[in-house]
Amino acid sequence: MPVTADYHLHSSFSGDSDTPMEEMVLAGIRKGLTQMCFTEHQDFDYPVSEETPEGFFDLNPDSYLYEFLKCREKYADKITLCFGVELGLQPQLSRKNAAFSKAHEYDFIIASSHLCNGKDPYYPAFYEGRPQEEAYREYFESILENLKVFGNFDVYGHLDYVVRYGPQKDNGYSYEQYRDILDKILIKLIQDGKGLELNTGGLLHGLREANPCTAILRRYKELGGEIITTGSDAHTPEHIASGFDRAAEMLTDCGFRYYCTFERRTASFHKI
Repeated sequence: MPVTADYHLHSSFSGDSDTPMEEMVLAGIRKGLTQMCFTEHQDFDYPVSEETPEGFFDLNPDSYLYEFLKCREKYADKITLCFGVELGLQPQLSRKNAAFSKAHEYDFIIASSHLCNGKDPYYPAFYEGRPQEEAYREYFESILENLKVFGNFDVYGHLDYVVRYGPQKDNGYSYEQYRDILDKILIKLIQDGKGLELNTGGLLHGLREANPCTAILRRYKELGGEIITTGSDAHTPEHIASGFDRAAEMLTDCGFRYYCTFERRTASFHKI
């Protein structure tokens, strides 16, 4: 396996996973990973519903850190474990997210857009009553707004996450359709020294490509971007490192020769 670090993982410390952290670690070891980074969810002000009660995506970082340190010590001779978080960004939360990200010494922070103007693209209501293209464009525009007001992160996660759940998913979707806004996003990331995540979770949702699509990855490289992490977005053991062989092919096809890992917020480059 050319990529042996999974840098997007969730355990029972995330609201949408029931898997104990140790089970995730053991599965990663069995699959031949050399590094795993847990990136538990923190999404302030996530809408309350029957499926997501109040505080559903609020992380208890102290409990998380306690269990993480136990696992890291127990399996230190078998795998490198890193302490990360996935911050759900919204422009009005920039100060709250900044305070949260500074409260603990994370190895790695993913910035993600799970909500767009208060709505989650996971749900059909986000797309109802308008063309899919309009919904996708609103989502990308919200990412640029997030980047203008928050910068304490290392990579932006699953940049075109919205295409996982649209009525037609990635059918008819292309980088070229949204080039004007996507280029602004990529240029801003590069100017600020931020990376891009290649998230293979989209493949499990029936997409033709990972998130983001190959054309976005290629454009990031053309514009001078070099910082790429790989993550499965696994919430259960069987999905750890899923699609990583394909991820390696995507990266090399786009001209990347290295992928990154992070410790203490510092990137290391590894040959693919």
